[in-house]
Amino acid sequence: MRPWPLLSSLSGYTARSVTPDLMAGVTLVAIAIPEQMATARLAGLAPEIGFFAFIAGAVGFALFGANRFLSVGADSTIAPIFAANLIASAVAGTAGYAALAATLALSVGLILIVAGLLRLGWVADLLSVPVTTGFLAGISVHIIVSQVPTLLGLAPPEGSLLRRMATLALGLGQTNPYDAALGLAVFGLTVGAERLSARIPGALIGLVAATAAVLVGGLESHGVAVLGPVPGAWPPLGLPDAAPATWLRVLPLALVVAVVVMLQTAATTRAFPSEPGQAPAVDRDFLGVGASNILAGLFGAFPVDASPPRTAIVAETGGRSQLAGLLAAAIVLGLVTFGTGLLAHIPQAALAGVLLFIALRIFRVPRMIEVYRRTGAEFALILATLAAIVVLPIETGIGIGIVLSLTHGMWTMTRAQPVEFERVPGTSIWWAPTPQSKGETEPSVLVIAFQAPLSFLNAYSFEHGVLELIARRAKRPNLVVLEASSIIAIDFTAAELVAGIIRHCRSAGVVLAVARLESVRAQAAFREFGLLDLLGADRLFLSVEDAVRALAR
Repeated sequence: MRPWPLLSSLSGYTARSVTPDLMAGVTLVAIAIPEQMATARLAGLAPEIGFFAFIAGAVGFALFGANRFLSVGADSTIAPIFAANLIASAVAGTAGYAALAATLALSVGLILIVAGLLRLGWVADLLSVPVTTGFLAGISVHIIVSQVPTLLGLAPPEGSLLRRMATLALGLGQTNPYDAALGLAVFGLTVGAERLSARIPGALIGLVAATAAVLVGGLESHGVAVLGPVPGAWPPLGLPDAAPATWLRVLPLALVVAVVVMLQTAATTRAFPSEPGQAPAVDRDFLGVGASNILAGLFGAFPVDASPPRTAIVAETGGRSQLAGLLAAAIVLGLVTFGTGLLAHIPQAALAGVLLFIALRIFRVPRMIEVYRRTGAEFALILATLAAIVVLPIETGIGIGIVLSLTHGMWTMTRAQPVEFERVPGTSIWWAPTPQSKGETEPSVLVIAFQAPLSFLNAYSFEHGVLELIARRAKRPNLVVLEASSIIAIDFTAAELVAGIIRHCRSAGVVLAVARLESVRAQAAFREFGLLDLLGADRLFLSVEDAVRALAR
């Protein structure tokens, strides 16, 4: 990791970037205000706590992160994960619950900082796209089930997710039509605004309109629940009142949340790189999000995460640096300090409508359809992960998703088989056979390629496939060339079996050569495991054709 200063996103900043950052910051705060309030409720805390989480996220990442656009704050992806667990230990909304949430934020922050310092950005690659899609769909179901009762004016059901769904279905006849109208109107307005332009703050417009409807129509007398008085006091800065046993109790949950935050942070910073054409500083951004969580915990908030939609807003509205996020945080700070009286009459159903919109946005139906059309096996991964998140506790479902992703990756590796190459007619190029063209072969020459890293997962299949290709020839070849351009790594088990193949060919009177061993790691393995000495340096070639011309006769 390269040395980095504070406020690195402001490096090279010029006066011409101020206006775009100001415009991006104003747009960001219009999107963030309703989202942060709604997500705080989803997390089991007062709506204004979402503002503190947003301020902490913006300041922490601006100081220590690298990405110029990344927006950090309360996020609906992780809120259901930790809320479902914390409720088992404390009643939502109580001081004990708030202390648990702040302790969790500090723990997540420490884990992310360690991950950044140890350069563990590769952890973000543990989940494949289908598994991530299933995970987000499962989280979406949790959000919908938790918010529909509020949107319809019903008492929130208790129990497992499936039990709550059944209870909710039976109680639909008791829906409060005023709550339902307000919530669905905000949801519809937010959807329509996004379809017109992501820059239109549909959620904020919806909240203002719903609040006006409550005041003008006196809807509180019709059973419409509102936020009520919102304290404007800033929470004291400091460690939460938590015993050492509490820190140990939240540690497993903190690890789960930290992994999800790492996954989303890496995906977001890669999707919106600060400098096109340059690799994103994922590990440094882990430090930034870790610092944001530390501040959130010290402010008495809850874990925060990188937000792909808000980051997209900053990038699409012309933001040039983290100054846009800092401006948005300053506006939110002003609202917390002087304007909390404006929030008292916001209907809770309206916030539920905002969360319902967020839930449907992360339920990525087009991506599911695309995966289904291209590969049925990976679509099954989506369904399996979705089912695990819905039926089982969320953290268990995430663990199952990681296992499914890794298992699928290992299964893919084991499916690799040696392939016989043919010469493209009229050229010196040796290539895998295709239905479109017929390649050339030489009776005494066999060119074999293996298009995967060689490891214990596929080494035995590689050995069996090579020996079978040799034995399949009606006349035993005089020369076997291993085209190794795709073999980027070789582990100890694979090296042992490659050595066995070299000895087998030697005993059978077959010359074995290796061509295009391009990977530096594979070259190092050839030296370290003694394969180069066993094969002979004169049997390594830069191309298959060079090996054929030198050794075929």
